[in-house]
Amino acid sequence: MRSRVSSFEGNRNVVTRFQLPKFGDRAQRGNKVGIGFDFGTSNSAVAVFDGQRVTVVSLEDSGLVMPSATYIDRAFRAEVGQRAILEYIERNRGRRVEFRAEVLGEARVSTGQDDERSGLPTTADTFTLYGKEVDDFGLPGRLFYGIKRLLADESNERIAVFGKPMRLVALITPILEKMRRRLQGTLRSESLSLEDIDHGCLGHPVEFEGGGTRRDALALARVSEAYRHAGIVRQSFCPEPIAAAIGYLTEIGADRPRRILTVDFGGGTLDLCIVRCEESGAEVESVHGLGLGGNLIDQTVVRKLILPMLGKGERWRRRVDGRDVDTPFPFMKYEQLILNWQVSYLLNQNEYTTPVIERKGMGDEGARKFERLYQLITQNLSFELFQAVKKAKERLSVDPIVRIDLPEIDIDVRLERAEFEAMISGALETFDQAVQKVLDDAGLGPSDVNVVLRTGGSALIPAFTEILERRFPAKVVQYDPFTGVASGLAVADYHGIGNPPQRLF
Repeated sequence: MRSRVSSFEGNRNVVTRFQLPKFGDRAQRGNKVGIGFDFGTSNSAVAVFDGQRVTVVSLEDSGLVMPSATYIDRAFRAEVGQRAILEYIERNRGRRVEFRAEVLGEARVSTGQDDERSGLPTTADTFTLYGKEVDDFGLPGRLFYGIKRLLADESNERIAVFGKPMRLVALITPILEKMRRRLQGTLRSESLSLEDIDHGCLGHPVEFEGGGTRRDALALARVSEAYRHAGIVRQSFCPEPIAAAIGYLTEIGADRPRRILTVDFGGGTLDLCIVRCEESGAEVESVHGLGLGGNLIDQTVVRKLILPMLGKGERWRRRVDGRDVDTPFPFMKYEQLILNWQVSYLLNQNEYTTPVIERKGMGDEGARKFERLYQLITQNLSFELFQAVKKAKERLSVDPIVRIDLPEIDIDVRLERAEFEAMISGALETFDQAVQKVLDDAGLGPSDVNVVLRTGGSALIPAFTEILERRFPAKVVQYDPFTGVASGLAVADYHGIGNPPQRLF
């Protein structure tokens, strides 16, 4: 059996064996409730298990899950969740970005000796040294979204925020603090104090983006520290796909399959695991994870469908030094900032807007595209663009044809499901290969799996479901796509499943 777990023997935070709990079983750690914290790349969720029932905590007034976002203004006040995103958008809408040079110091070009004629001391000649123009002095605040992607990066210990170096841990902690506050509000009716909710099982991907054994350990250490700062001091860890399997197996009770494959496909990562159920408990036979998620799929649609409508691929004719010049418009530098909407406000500066103004003034068929690009830049509409694409992607799970409508920049385009699937063909192939790898690592074939559990928002995309249905006919079931992991983590915390946080290295 050891050969079947060789793919994760080096990771001490992967749960390899656990007892299969039942609803009604008593808590193993003496806690009144089990708590599961799912801090995700895009969204976060919290759930509570009291031995009988799982309750998902409402983290936003508008829903259960909360965007994993932190906004910090110049006074270092923090907003988190949906309010953080809205604050970022509104404060940058229509704002011109102007950089000023960084002051490095003063240089002295004379010594200030006595004047030969008057005998009086002279003033030393000095001038100010300026560095590169890097300070956006009108920037009202910084938005940090998807920080989870940076946790395994050893070079990203601190990020400069208005001249102050802030650790990644400090950027995550406000999100976790809000999760704990909302949790307390949910449990207040059960007379639980903050001291009663100082514990939890913390979810994490099989492998963090850019990870590996050493880097995963670093990421987990950072996550653990942030939770401690938020008041969650008694911690255990469990990989997210295993947590989903625990939640599902607990929910269905005695009628458990012999072997289950969990596919957790979220906004940032794809995580898979195979669990074999026995009378004495359960054994994890293999796990696999990679950096493929819904965010990458959204970027692919924007790149292939929307950017050509904003001027990508157009040519730029102009007069330079007395001669006519005809070159491709330099769209690449715009593309990278549009695709990362959190920093697309940087486009609203002369370096970027001047070429767009000149190009849209040519009056040809391409001018309309650059008018759209100009409005996108000056009104800071990249977030709205991605939201429109995301909603269209979600509707394609039901409808064969949808429209992406963003009237602010005169975009109204039809997208067919077949066209969408052609755009993401690379992601589909990667997904199929990941399923094969988790089977190979366990030494199994599709016939050895009894149930395929799909969870995570991206698992709702029909093309990915079809891959699973083709490999595992009549075996695929859906488990709560957005809060299933948090539910499983709550069950794991209640029953003592999960590993304690490991020391860094």
